[in-house]
Amino acid sequence: MPRAFLVVLDSVGAGGAPDARKFFNGDVPDTGANTLAHIAQACAVGEAEEGRSGPLRMPHLDALGLSASVKLASGEDMPGLAADPEGLWGAATEVSKGKDTPSGHWEMAGVPVPWDWTYFPKTTPAFPEDLTALTARLAGTEGILGNCHASGTLIIDELGEEHLRTGWPICYTSVDSVFQIAAHEDAFGLDRLLTLCRDLAPTLHEMKVGRVIARPFVGRPGDFTRTPNRKDFAIAPPSPTLCDWVSGAGGTVHAVGKIGDIFSMQGIDDVVKGTDADLMEHMVRLTQVAGDGSLTFANFVEFDSVYGHRRDVSGYARALEWFAVHVTRLLANMGAGDLILFTADHGNDPTWVGTDHTRERAPVVGHGVGRKAVGQVGFVDIAASVAAHLGVPSAGPGRSFL
Repeated sequence: MPRAFLVVLDSVGAGGAPDARKFFNGDVPDTGANTLAHIAQACAVGEAEEGRSGPLRMPHLDALGLSASVKLASGEDMPGLAADPEGLWGAATEVSKGKDTPSGHWEMAGVPVPWDWTYFPKTTPAFPEDLTALTARLAGTEGILGNCHASGTLIIDELGEEHLRTGWPICYTSVDSVFQIAAHEDAFGLDRLLTLCRDLAPTLHEMKVGRVIARPFVGRPGDFTRTPNRKDFAIAPPSPTLCDWVSGAGGTVHAVGKIGDIFSMQGIDDVVKGTDADLMEHMVRLTQVAGDGSLTFANFVEFDSVYGHRRDVSGYARALEWFAVHVTRLLANMGAGDLILFTADHGNDPTWVGTDHTRERAPVVGHGVGRKAVGQVGFVDIAASVAAHLGVPSAGPGRSFL
């Protein structure tokens, strides 16, 4: 029986979203944002030389059709990458009204988001009084810190010392539909932080806030570091997703990275977490041992969390090149009948203004069905295609491009 591997390079967009003008970073619309093309262009002119040098090198993904996918999505070139595609390649367009993690993942799993997310205003305070009071009560503290839009790394540098002194949790948001809580793993306690987020989640989900995110950190003033123990408490998908379809047909679903959190573990048999380097080793192992009829669904988040939001072009390029090297290890374990697809959930162009995600199409490249140009497809078509490959009934609106 065939196996399927769906690998999301978080935020690795291909530009060209037809509705980008409706999405903003500050006052600037996302029109023209293009994560992959702009990184490649920066590398080509020597503007991404920290820890690497020269044109962007992703030969194995490009051989599958990466640069062709970007050209199809946006009309832009990736300098130094122009292979004649040998694999499956196309570009996917999202219809959900968000450029966030749940929207992109749910839709590529066959379920477009049927509602408008709730976003907190870019004011201080950002949260309604009843929400801050509930948070403090559940935390067992007299109040909270933060209560604003912020970068997660910057706010722990700014408020970490006060957090240690008062014991109050640091609560913040972003332009995404999220409520994030940072707390010191030792002083506040990791279990206490996770319990707080879990207890708050139903209230936030009723408000149609997509995720409550635990952001633990360690260290001391001047040297705080976030740990890998982040946990997302996401609102459950409104209807069965690709994970449920596969599980319901008797297949095993392996989650790699934050996939388990995004789908509230619905239809998922097991999950592994860690740094992207850890996740790559898990992926290699799963390509070796995953059983017939299984789906392995992976998210590599550090493109987004470590480099995109920080507008670190060199770091983003290094991460792409690192990933591209390891692609050969994944492909080497593909058996006859296996399908592996590489795609993204949104963009986060590190050359763009602001620090938010960017509204972009997603590249779709794959191995396992020979040379195949699939053209412009929908996010939902990814789910339909994986289901068709596994011989599983599709319950979503997509159509298979296989």
